[in-house]
Amino acid sequence: MDVTIIMKVVGVGLIVSVAYQILSKAGRDEQAMLVSLTGVVIVLLMLVGEIARLLSIIRSAFGL
Repeated sequence: MDVTIIMKVVGVGLIVSVAYQILSKAGRDEQAMLVSLTGVVIVLLMLVGEIARLLSIIRSAFGL
């Protein structure tokens, strides 16, 4: 796994957490929840390639 993808996930996490806190303090809890959900989706989309590569390595290790 590359270090850059970890840094990207950390960056998205920081931005999402700051936006969540700001929206939550402003009383906009629905938008804060949408921001956190969007952050999770963005991180999952970033990790799809890595997960696919992991599954192919597992398949080749077990000969499937």
